[in-house]
Amino acid sequence: MINLRDAGANAWAKWNKPKRAAFSIVAIFLVGLMPYAGFSILNTPISSYADVLVYPVGMYVLMALGLNIVVGKSGMLDLGYVAFFAIGAYTMGFLGTHTHLNTWEILPIGIALAMLAGVLLGIPTLRLRGDYLAIVTLGFGEIIRITAVNTIKIGGPNGISNIPHPPSVFGLTFDIMHPNSFYWLILVLILLVIWMIRRLTVRRPGRAWEAIRQDEDAAELMGVPTLKYKIWSFVLGAAVGGAAGVVFASKALFISPDSFTLNISILILSCIVFGGIGNIWGVILGGVILAYLPERIRFISDARQLVFGITLVVIMNFRPDGLLPRKKREKIVTKSAKEVK
Repeated sequence: MINLRDAGANAWAKWNKPKRAAFSIVAIFLVGLMPYAGFSILNTPISSYADVLVYPVGMYVLMALGLNIVVGKSGMLDLGYVAFFAIGAYTMGFLGTHTHLNTWEILPIGIALAMLAGVLLGIPTLRLRGDYLAIVTLGFGEIIRITAVNTIKIGGPNGISNIPHPPSVFGLTFDIMHPNSFYWLILVLILLVIWMIRRLTVRRPGRAWEAIRQDEDAAELMGVPTLKYKIWSFVLGAAVGGAAGVVFASKALFISPDSFTLNISILILSCIVFGGIGNIWGVILGGVILAYLPERIRFISDARQLVFGITLVVIMNFRPDGLLPRKKREKIVTKSAKEVK
């Protein structure tokens, strides 16, 4: 059986830089045209195809790429990723309704607050591993949601409404009637995150994450500052979640604590496992499928959860490493650790 992933990787390796650049530009252009590829069969029972491309598909892909830095690159299990998503959204909601700042001015603030939350959570907890770390992050996600429920200044259980849309930029209008603009905004963010991950992967942080993921004890014995690089991955993942939250709030116009439940964290983690842990393109594929499928079968009401679950079980039995698993590395952790020192 032909391995399409390996065949594609081999073809890519044989191309020179101009061919790779041309292919990348064409691929990005075609992805940018996706809102115009909508047919009636692609519409979901509740939302149009263009709206679904923005949320949940685009948003899930963006958040899955951010969480993949933590789970796929560093090997840490984070079950509270929705907390950073909520921080970004509430930053947009509060500042957007109480100040004269627009979305573009609030976006860096939301990212900064999410990163700060990542540091505050990471410093005391990233010394933990495995199930203990998962429980702590799960609790953090619930703490953020419960805090939002009980804080009247940010709407309490009623949430925040009348959140402003982003102002026009480069001739693009951002409102309910123009979902394509939000799709292109999310696409730009996704491309920036992919660029960041690929640049870091081939540099010292990426090599450190690889060593930590393979064997944290061995990496530490070889002199790798594991806590430092674990916090790096946690903070970068939080930044992506915060950015996604700001865009989500400016698109939805209304947010409430019910929008940031544990289910979101589980779904984003499922996108990574389903697509292929650690593989950027697998994560994107997993995010697209797991975001679109539940919306497409919403016409069967509550039974869609059963169909969705059965689909996951069946596919994961045939592809336990995900649809596009990461390429197995033959390098041992000692070599990766030495390169970091």
